[in-house]
Amino acid sequence: MLVVRPTRLSDLPALERLAGSATPRLTNLPAHRDRLEERIARSQRAFAAEVDGPGDEHYTFVLEDTQRGEVVGTATIRALAGANEAYYTYRQETLIHASHQLNVRREVQTLALSHEVSDASLLCALSLDARYKGTSAESLLRRARLMFIAQYPERFAEVLAMAFPGYLDDDNESPFWNSVGRHFFVRDFQDINYIAGVRSKSFIAEVMPQFPLYLALLTPQARAAIGREHPAHEPALDEMLAEGFLRSRHVDLFDAGPIVKGERVRLESFRRAAWHPVRIRPEHTLPDAEPAMIANQRLDDFRCIVARYALSPTGQLMLSPQHAELLGVEEGRAVLVAPLTLPGSELDPGYDEGEL
Repeated sequence: MLVVRPTRLSDLPALERLAGSATPRLTNLPAHRDRLEERIARSQRAFAAEVDGPGDEHYTFVLEDTQRGEVVGTATIRALAGANEAYYTYRQETLIHASHQLNVRREVQTLALSHEVSDASLLCALSLDARYKGTSAESLLRRARLMFIAQYPERFAEVLAMAFPGYLDDDNESPFWNSVGRHFFVRDFQDINYIAGVRSKSFIAEVMPQFPLYLALLTPQARAAIGREHPAHEPALDEMLAEGFLRSRHVDLFDAGPIVKGERVRLESFRRAAWHPVRIRPEHTLPDAEPAMIANQRLDDFRCIVARYALSPTGQLMLSPQHAELLGVEEGRAVLVAPLTLPGSELDPGYDEGEL
């Protein structure tokens, strides 16, 4: 059985392994023991704190396979992306260059340094053991964070954001970084990615150019990489678009990976979530039903699992004793339930600006 729960210190070896095996390596999940130990301590403080509004809290979760007794995934929520220092991105913009004398009018695409995403809550640092990719475990780990936010909305911003790793070539290099950032930092993409994860990104504003970058002056390979996700993350991006997130005009500073944004009230996991009291029945007596995410109501002992969305005629959620024990709930206790399967994405593939 699989359960998402808050991380604890005993998870440190598993987090090291997951950070080291992430594809590609993640800036916000460095394979650095001291930083990961700090991440766990920071998360424990966040879960224990009394919070009236989003701040510098980082909530880190793990996915545990209880049958194997093994942690097989991790994911984090940053309550406010720019709580301590600005969360920098590049924003895609259009400038008009015109001359009446020459009868010329050109629309020129640019990238401008921005910290607008600083006010959003950030879903980040997700890594999953390769054995579980492509299964319901992946959706559970990714979207259990939304079940947590739904229960404690005062801890998070109205807008959620998620940055996806950008495109890398066959040599594991970022065409965008080689065309832009490398000229200012004189370092390889993987080096700067690791430094940003282990230290901080405060150096970005100090070194990166403050003026807009004209896309026409970049290499064709760099232009093609803007807003393009890493192939390993295509299913994750598709799922988040089906959830209700929209592509924004913002991309990552280092690899130009896409950043999606969504208002909480428009996301499927919020709109379709419902509270049900628990009714415990033997596993073999439960009717067939669609799978659902089910979360308990405990802040510092949060649990989220996948089980059947089987309701009694009176609206009680029927759970097996095993699932009830995994959630730490007894009969009559209310749990939050949302369908695991998302409707097909019918969203306009355009941008979210003007809506968020």
